[in-house]
Amino acid sequence: MFQISKENLMIQKTAREFARKELAELAAHRDAHHEFPGSSLKKMGDMGLMGMLVSETYGGSEIGPVGYALALSEIAYGCASTAVVMSVHNSICCGSIQSFGTDAQKDEFLRPMAQGTCIGAFALTEPEAGSDPQSLSCSAVKEGEHYIINGTKRFITTGKHAGVIILIARTGNNEPGRGLSAFLITHDLPGFSVGRMEDKMGQCASDTTDLLFSDCRVPASRLLGHEGQGFEIAMSGLDDGRIGIAALSLGLGMAALDQSVSYAKQRRQFGKQIAEFQGLRWMLADMDMDVDAARLMVLNAAALKQAGKHCRAQASKAKCYASEMAQRVTGQAIQIHGGYGYIKEYPVERFYRDARITTIYEGTNQIQRIIIANELLKDKKKK
Repeated sequence: MFQISKENLMIQKTAREFARKELAELAAHRDAHHEFPGSSLKKMGDMGLMGMLVSETYGGSEIGPVGYALALSEIAYGCASTAVVMSVHNSICCGSIQSFGTDAQKDEFLRPMAQGTCIGAFALTEPEAGSDPQSLSCSAVKEGEHYIINGTKRFITTGKHAGVIILIARTGNNEPGRGLSAFLITHDLPGFSVGRMEDKMGQCASDTTDLLFSDCRVPASRLLGHEGQGFEIAMSGLDDGRIGIAALSLGLGMAALDQSVSYAKQRRQFGKQIAEFQGLRWMLADMDMDVDAARLMVLNAAALKQAGKHCRAQASKAKCYASEMAQRVTGQAIQIHGGYGYIKEYPVERFYRDARITTIYEGTNQIQRIIIANELLKDKKKK
């Protein structure tokens, strides 16, 4: 059995109470009105949930990946839109600045990020480059003490509301693993603007935008890591981000299962609870097994990360399995609710829409399978 520390169980309990008391109450309204959960994120910052991977030196709670995964799954249980903002902010943005930033960059950005007053975003995808970072065309050319950036980023989570954006741009050639660099972008930089907001199928309270760069002048001091290190920073951040999305998917599955159990006990047909019908009981059993399996994969990947061990394959496995679990379980939840599951009065309709993106962002599940196979074959060669 997976051992979870008392501290992490307390963190999970705190996140659960907040998510079910505040986030779940507001989720439907925010989804319908595309309302960014800024006030809730500030409260989460006060609770230490926005700096869970940040060193105490820079104002973080420094809980670690296991406690973070537990907390994030509970936040997703209440609102997946809030959870994806929390995931990108903690996993990719805070983690990357913590690992690659200078002391000055950490002082400027990590402290407010840990407090939830500055939200992070990660800008990798472009109109013609998604799963293939080597196809990026957004360019950064150094001129004196500045980099001049031109290009467009697409599908950027929290692009409008972020206080700092980690941008991956091309500074060199197209050699694999080279030629890309990372920059810290803020909205006050000349030549930078936010483009259209996407009208999405799900996770509608989280803004997803284009970012536009037209001769944007970025101080050289905003280079994250060193020039040419962008691919390494992006891949490192995505490993962490995949654990985050796996935890988010787990939370959606947990919520869909609980709603289904509750509904099955209340709904009566043919003179008895529908929970008494064997066919439906088997559906619930399958959903429960699916959720439990995903939970173990998420915690395993998080524990390996926390121990400082290589976890690329485990992160991809957790993300791939948990996201596909979320689609299966939310779909089964709608089936159990029947016609009621298809209308917005019941939250399972929203869970189903929110779950669909999880197999796509932070690397499609087809990409995850490539990573898993590569890691598997690499390990085989070493034996």
